[in-house]
Amino acid sequence: MVKTNLIITNPHSGQTMIFRKTAMDTNGALLEIESFNPPGAPKEPEHVHPKQESSAEVISGKVHFSINGTIQIVGPGEKVVIPPGVPHFFWNEGPEEAHSIQRFSPALTIETFFRTYFALARDGKLNKKGTANLFLMTRLLLYHQSDIRLTKPPWAVQKLLFTPLKPIAILLGYKKEYS
Repeated sequence: MVKTNLIITNPHSGQTMIFRKTAMDTNGALLEIESFNPPGAPKEPEHVHPKQESSAEVISGKVHFSINGTIQIVGPGEKVVIPPGVPHFFWNEGPEEAHSIQRFSPALTIETFFRTYFALARDGKLNKKGTANLFLMTRLLLYHQSDIRLTKPPWAVQKLLFTPLKPIAILLGYKKEYS
């Protein structure tokens, strides 16, 4: 369970998140996090939130977003809203840290995904591209398939691959949550 004011840091990307409103606080309606992204950090993989609207309101710095293939640069006082199912990713290309408020509605279990993903990075379980081994990705992405999906390869291909691997991943001791 993620609690309000929990601070997590991803040493792979340098991103820090502070959980301001959790699913428990909002009866599942919203997750609100404060995000700090250093300049020059690796771009995250393109993904979708199939059942969630996501948004980011920039407080300081600039955040670059690729939304459905179109680049948007969002600066202080500006906000971007990404509807469910729209491919996107973001990064900080600027000279200073970018500070933003990110929201996910409904919250679903995305906060658990972030906690798990950052813990995997902390413990050196991600490669240079920021992904885990196939069995760990199987557990993580199947468990969070309503929250987040990578766009490549297509979800149908991922599901076809991950579904038969899940029992093996479980037998090997891979968990769907990690902290």
